[in-house]
Amino acid sequence: MTKALLLIDIQNGFCPGGNLPVEDGDKVVPVANALMKSGRYDLVVASQDWHPANHGSFASQHAGATPFDLGELSGKPQVLWPDHCVQNTPDAEFHPALDISAIAYVQKKGENPAVDSYSAFRDNDHSALTGLADYLRRKGVTELDVMGLATDYCVKFSALDAVDMLPGIKVRFIEDGSRGIDPQGVKAAIDEMKSAGVATVSSRDILAA
Repeated sequence: MTKALLLIDIQNGFCPGGNLPVEDGDKVVPVANALMKSGRYDLVVASQDWHPANHGSFASQHAGATPFDLGELSGKPQVLWPDHCVQNTPDAEFHPALDISAIAYVQKKGENPAVDSYSAFRDNDHSALTGLADYLRRKGVTELDVMGLATDYCVKFSALDAVDMLPGIKVRFIEDGSRGIDPQGVKAAIDEMKSAGVATVSSRDILAA
């Protein structure tokens, strides 16, 4: 039995002061650090939004668009975001308080300007895989806990893809280790994950076990 912790996009861009801040996004950092330090996991992996400056999910790349408009990208509806997590900028770096020394593998995502990649496992149009599923298979992962930013986007899609692409694996969502953009979206995301077989847990439960 191999237990893994997947940290989703705990980057400056999604924390207060970043270009696409999630409210209280930085509050997930101490949770992540405590879990990594606990010895409860055999493996810690992380995803990192890593967009080129001309990424098609940016409102700046669409004439007349403003951030948070609904547009289209790769044939799918697409929220047009502020420019964020651009490669090799401070916005794309992991939060400085995150203990990255405990992370064994970083999966960059969102590098193709023609399609967004909320999930750490594949692009939104499902045409390209990131390689994370293969990595976790090679490591023999049987249980995967997922947490980070943001619950209603990248965390949700990563958890759902883990269930879909890694049959038989036990996937859990760490609620207090995640923050979302929209309260209604967060509730819907948790319901959707639950329907797919993803259990909701808290870090307190994990640390007390």
